[in-house]
Amino acid sequence: MKSKLGKYGFIFTIPFLVTFMVFSVYPILYTLGLSFTRETDRRKLVFAGLRNYFYLMGDKVFWQSVSNTWIIWIGCIIPQMILALVLAVLLSQYKIRGSNFFRAVFYLPNLVTAASIGVLFNVLMDWQTGMVNKMLLAANLISEPIYWLGNPYTARSLTSIIQWWMWFGHSTIILTAGVKAISGELIEAAVVDGAGNFQRFFRITLPLLRPTLLYVSVTSLIGGMQIFDIPLTLTRGEDARRALMTMVLYVYNTAFTNKNYSYAAAVSYGIFIIILVFSLLFFKVIAPKTAEGE
Repeated sequence: MKSKLGKYGFIFTIPFLVTFMVFSVYPILYTLGLSFTRETDRRKLVFAGLRNYFYLMGDKVFWQSVSNTWIIWIGCIIPQMILALVLAVLLSQYKIRGSNFFRAVFYLPNLVTAASIGVLFNVLMDWQTGMVNKMLLAANLISEPIYWLGNPYTARSLTSIIQWWMWFGHSTIILTAGVKAISGELIEAAVVDGAGNFQRFFRITLPLLRPTLLYVSVTSLIGGMQIFDIPLTLTRGEDARRALMTMVLYVYNTAFTNKNYSYAAAVSYGIFIIILVFSLLFFKVIAPKTAEGE
């Protein structure tokens, strides 16, 4: 009976396995093979060894895209984690009326597609017709329209703010679940022993929350290193100073604008290595402390 159930179970997994192999495994392996090739004058692919990777290490535009991506992500993740952590504690360990309503409201921006939000902010922040400049001019706070997306600092800051606004609700929900998993008896015992709010937070809540913080940090890193929709829609594909040229946007331009698919494949694996290395560093730094906290 068990063997029959196992056989039927395997049969039901076949559609998923076939789909996974065709749309996930095959593209990954094909891209890896493509990264070791180059295109000849006759538009034929020939084996090029590590040529693309050697060129990638000295590609200034690629490293600028790496720098832009890190600046945008760091400008997003720091306020996002701080606010999400504070809200998670307030909505879980303190009796606040309407806490479920606030959780739903905070999560709403995450339900809207990034491309739609990018287009919205592009319209709002347009330096000639944007609503933000019109309001500032009407209030006499500025004397002339500000070219928000023309300045690298304001463009990156705006992108970080949009990313923070979109994702802090998602992080709040996850951290709230982590806070609720902490035994209430520990909190009550700390209160009985005379521990204040800050002592309870830094001595109990934060150490026990490190596994959840690790998860949020790593997933945020993976998502942040792949930011694409918002920079593309904000610049409409035109970014002369490359202020919002992120790593994935560089892959997109290399492959579909410059038609250099082999080098784009190498850049993709360069991004994969960067994400892998820093994800492992996150585990190395936080995981031992997680074990201690448990």
